[in-house]
Amino acid sequence: MTHILSDAAPGAASPSCAPGFAGRASALLAAARGLVPSLEAGRPIDSAALRAAMVGALDGTDAEGAWDWKSAYDACEAAEILFLRRYGQTITGRAPGNALALIERVAALLPTHTRRSETSQALQQYSTPPGLAYVASIAAALVPGDHVLEPSAGTGMMAVHALLARASLTLNELAETRAELLGSLFPGIAVSRHDAASIDDRLPLTVRPTVVLMNPPFSAVAHVDRTMRDAAMRHIASALARLEPGGRLVAITGASCSPDAPTWRDAFVQLQDRARVVFTAAIDGKVYARHGTTIDTRLTVIDKVLADDPSVLPTSAGIAPDTATLLGWVLNQVPPRSPVAPAPVAALPVTASASTVRAKARAASMDATPPVPDTPAIELAYETIDWAPPAERLSEGIYEPYALQSLRIEGAQPHPTPLVQSAAMASIAPPKPSYRPHLPPQLATLGILSDAQLESVIFAGEAHAGHLSGAWKVDVTCDVVTAAPEDVDGSVRFRRGWFLGDGTGAGKGRQVAAIILDNWLKGRRKACWLSVSDRLLEDAQRDWSALGQERLLVTPLSRFKQGSDIRLEEGVLFTTYATLRSQERGGKKSRVEQIVAWLGADFDGVIVFDEAHAMANAAGGKGERGDVAPSQQGRAGLRLQHALPNARIVYVSATGATTVQNLAYAQRLGLWGGDDFPFATRGEFVTAIENGGVAAMEVLARDLKALGLYAARSLSFDGVEYEMLEHRLTAEQVRIYDSYASAFAILCAARHKMPYREEAVMRRN
Repeated sequence: MTHILSDAAPGAASPSCAPGFAGRASALLAAARGLVPSLEAGRPIDSAALRAAMVGALDGTDAEGAWDWKSAYDACEAAEILFLRRYGQTITGRAPGNALALIERVAALLPTHTRRSETSQALQQYSTPPGLAYVASIAAALVPGDHVLEPSAGTGMMAVHALLARASLTLNELAETRAELLGSLFPGIAVSRHDAASIDDRLPLTVRPTVVLMNPPFSAVAHVDRTMRDAAMRHIASALARLEPGGRLVAITGASCSPDAPTWRDAFVQLQDRARVVFTAAIDGKVYARHGTTIDTRLTVIDKVLADDPSVLPTSAGIAPDTATLLGWVLNQVPPRSPVAPAPVAALPVTASASTVRAKARAASMDATPPVPDTPAIELAYETIDWAPPAERLSEGIYEPYALQSLRIEGAQPHPTPLVQSAAMASIAPPKPSYRPHLPPQLATLGILSDAQLESVIFAGEAHAGHLSGAWKVDVTCDVVTAAPEDVDGSVRFRRGWFLGDGTGAGKGRQVAAIILDNWLKGRRKACWLSVSDRLLEDAQRDWSALGQERLLVTPLSRFKQGSDIRLEEGVLFTTYATLRSQERGGKKSRVEQIVAWLGADFDGVIVFDEAHAMANAAGGKGERGDVAPSQQGRAGLRLQHALPNARIVYVSATGATTVQNLAYAQRLGLWGGDDFPFATRGEFVTAIENGGVAAMEVLARDLKALGLYAARSLSFDGVEYEMLEHRLTAEQVRIYDSYASAFAILCAARHKMPYREEAVMRRN
C-alpha cells in the first residue's frame, strides 16, 4: 500500500553508487540479499544488522543522508520475498495452517517498523504483513493459469504468492524506487507506474486479470493533500472494472469500509450492480503492529458475477483477533470461484522496449516468464470513393455532421461521440489518398481508433510522402532560410507537414500516438513530442499505451541535463516549449542542438508540435505600439524545423492562430515561398489574408483541407440541453464587485498616460 517513496532525506546528496531510482533500488536489492542468510539461519535481524547491511550496500549512513529507515524496511521485505521465492513452494505445500505459522515465524525475524517518514505516514505506506498476504492469496484461490493484477504492489508481498501458485503477473506501483525494486524481484514481469485509483483507464487492453489482489491506500490519494475517505473504493471500482467476468478480487481496506456500515452501504449496493460481495471480515489492528501501525483492517472478497439482489449484502464474519482465525473463516466461508468468462478482446502487439531488454537481462539470473513475441502489423485496408456534394443544400447551421468523404475504412468503428465540422469545411472533400499506414488491425476492429482518427493517420502519411516545392539554404544558426538552386551544395528540401485542428474530445493525443506508431512500425524508432506543460507527459504516455505500446518509451527530455547526450537508442522524446527555448549557456549546447544531435541531421521520423499555438508570433509582427519581437518559443520551434528538413512535422492545435501573423510557425504547410500557394513571402501571405478577414481564413482552411493538409472536427452538441442557473448576489458581493469595477475604470482612464510616463522615465534616466 504505497504511492510515493521518500527516497532520501531532504537536501541529502544521492550516494555515488546509487544514482537515481534504478540505482537506489539496486542498492536495496543488494542489502536484501545480504539479509537472506540470517533468515535462512533463523537469526533475528535487529537494527544493528539492518544498519550494517544498508551501509554496505549504499556506502554511507542514514545520518549522512545516504538512506532512510523507510528504505531499510523495504530492503527487509525484499529479503523476505527472496526467501519465499527460494523456499515458498516447500512452505505453501503444507496444510494452510502450518504454512501460515511458518511464514509468520520468518516474519518475526524482521525488525519492527518503528521509524516512519512524513511521506509514508501521510500516504499510508504500510506494506501487507506476510501472514495477511498469505491469507489473501488463499481467499483468492489461485490456480496455475490465473493472471493476477496487483494495482498497488508495494514491495510485492502479495505478488510473490501468485508467483508461487504459477500464475502470471501484472504489477503496478507509483513509487519510482519500489517500482524498480519490483522489477528486480520479479524479473520478466511488466511493472507499470500509474495512479492505481484509475488503473482501468491506464493499463493496456492486453492486461485481462482473472484475479486482483490489492491493498490500496485507505484514505490517501496521489497528489491530493487532504484525506479522501473514499480512496479505497475508488481503487476497488477501477480494478473491478478491469477484472475479467467471473474473476475474483481480494481487497485489504480499513475496517470501517464495510457493507455493514451505513456510510458505505450505498457504495457497496452500487458495486453489486456488476459484482457480488461474497465475504468480509475485520482484522484486529495488532496484525499490523510490526509494520508501524495498529489500525484495524478488513479483508473483503468480491466475485465479478451478477448478484441476485444488489441490495442484499453479506454480514461481516466479525473481527478476527489474528491471522490464524481469519484463515479459518476464509477456508470455511469463502465460496469456490466461479468459472471465468474472458471478454472477447484480442491481444494487442507490444513492442520491445528498454524495460523489456532490462527484464531479459535480469532473467538470466532468475527464472522469468518468456516475453510475448511481437505481432506483426499490417497495412490498413481502405478504399477510396468518389465524393459529391449532398443533393440537399447545407443546413442553415454553423456546423454539419462529419463523415469520411474520400475513403472508406474496412472494419473501422465510428467515433464514440458524433463529430461535426464547419459548413465551409463540409462543402469540400480532401483528395483521394494512396498512403497505406501500418497499424495493428485490432486498433480498428476494436474501436481503439475510430474511423475519423484513422483518417488522420492516413492523411498525415499522405502529406509526409511529399516535399514542398523549391530548395533552400539554412544558415548555421538555423534562423535564416533563403531560396537556393536545387543543385547547389548544402541546399535542402523541406518535407511537407500536416495540421490537426480537432477540438476537445476528438482524441488529438491518440491520433498523434497513432501517427508515431505508424512510423515506428515502419522502422522509424525515434520521435519527438512537444507540448506546453510537463503535466501532459502522463497524458502522452496514456495515449501511447492505449495503442498497446510500452508507456515508458515516452521519455521526458528533463531527465537529461542540458548539454549532455540523450542516451536513448529509441523512443519518443517528450519535452515542453519552455524547455526547448533554452539557449546555449556556459559552453552547453542549446536544447534544440541537443535534440538534433540525438535525432541526427538526416532524421525522417515524426516531430509533433502539440498545442502548436504556443509558438505564436514565431516571426514577430506589428503591434499597437510598433514592432513586436519574435517569441523565443516560436523561434526555437522554427529552428528545430529548419535543422531537420526531412522530419515529418505534425502541428496540433484547436486554436492554430488567433491572428494570421501567428501562423508563422507552420512553415511546413507551404503557405508562402513556393508554388504550393501564390504568396512569395510570409508578408504577402499575411497582408492578403488580413485584407480578406474571416472569409479569407475560411477559404484558407478549405484549401488546406482540399490539399489534404488540414483536418478540423469537433464534438457535436446536438441534443444537449442547457439550463440557466441564476446566482443572486448578496449585498457584500455587490459591494466587492462595484469596488473592483471602479478600480478598473480608473486604470482604463489612465491607460493613455502610461506610454508618456515610460518615455519620461527613460529620458530622466
